[in-house]
Amino acid sequence: MDLIIRNARLSDRDSDELLDIGIHGGRIVAVGRNLGEAVRDFDAQERLACPGLIESHIHIDKSRIIDRCAPQERSKLSPVVGVAPLKPSMSVEDVRERAARTLNACIVHGTTRMRTQVEVDPGIGMRGFDAVQSLIEEYKWAIDIEICVFPQEGLTNYPGTDELLVAALKRGAKLIGGAPRYDTDARAQIERIFELAREFDVDIDVHLDVGPSAASMDVHRVRELTERYGRGGRVVVGHMAKLSLLPPGDLAAIARGLADAGIAVTVLPATDLFLMGRDQDHNVRRGVADANALIHYGVNCSLSSNNILNPATPYGDCSLIRMANLYANVLQVDRPAHLRECFEMLTTRSARVLNLNDYGFAPGCAGDVAIFDAHTPEQAIAEVVRPIAVFKAGKQTVRWHAPELLRP
Repeated sequence: MDLIIRNARLSDRDSDELLDIGIHGGRIVAVGRNLGEAVRDFDAQERLACPGLIESHIHIDKSRIIDRCAPQERSKLSPVVGVAPLKPSMSVEDVRERAARTLNACIVHGTTRMRTQVEVDPGIGMRGFDAVQSLIEEYKWAIDIEICVFPQEGLTNYPGTDELLVAALKRGAKLIGGAPRYDTDARAQIERIFELAREFDVDIDVHLDVGPSAASMDVHRVRELTERYGRGGRVVVGHMAKLSLLPPGDLAAIARGLADAGIAVTVLPATDLFLMGRDQDHNVRRGVADANALIHYGVNCSLSSNNILNPATPYGDCSLIRMANLYANVLQVDRPAHLRECFEMLTTRSARVLNLNDYGFAPGCAGDVAIFDAHTPEQAIAEVVRPIAVFKAGKQTVRWHAPELLRP
């Protein structure tokens, strides 16, 4: 074997048993005790191991631009208004440089797989797409990246955008997304997204249902089309902040419908906290959907970063563990089993969102492993721990040095 990671507590096991992970040729070949000899050993020293964290929804193409954005009035802040004027000046190299810095930060925090949303429209053209696509090969030593191409500023109301979406799909985009909230005809945008998904046989990952009222929700149309087109298991809705405005009975009804249709939900705590409730000066709504409640009704959920240092989220260090801790604070999650679900929403549940078939600790799975300075998943979330080491295809890509107290 090329590598054996020894004495690890595996995140997908309920037992406290210490196990070894054997990797050869970039794949896991054995999990157990006393696996024998290897070219290289790594002693996890009884720490927590997971098959790498998964960033299931992030915008690396427009990360790190907050210093370029004009200030906006608090109650009327719009991320689109902040970003749109900058697009014509964004070159391929500019996007590449900023996206690479964000990738580096994700990698050092234990992320080994990523789905990134990339905007195309006449303002940015294909420059953002070209930049991000060029990074896929360059960064495969540390992270697998797939692109979801989408129209941030509208589709039906922005001539030329449809043609760019088609071009990106022809050039290898793995998914089609949408942002119907910013379209003058939200219903028509959703229908077009489903048509394109069928034409190119790609999955769907759409931004949905953010706003101050739950009186009108697009999720019902998405469910209807998912069932009509037979796309169950291939549709994800991101944000869903309006779910936080519903009484328990209404939430349960929508959750059961999502579960029955095979629609997953990605909750984006930092962005929704930052954007929701801006019309209020007290008793401010939080706007973060309760993913644990959705899981209770059978919906698969993930947690993700969404934006990094831009008008939609003007902060972020790309730590998914920190994001899950933020979510847990906002939703007042305290039971160990529910904190463990938060960890699963960065790992096994995110793998299901991305429809990965080689994720996990089993022979044949990718040799991706992150070692965290904790004993349990719930401890990792509660204490916002760092990874001490990360491996991609059996090769170490990250090393953190544990802090050391210098006692007198």
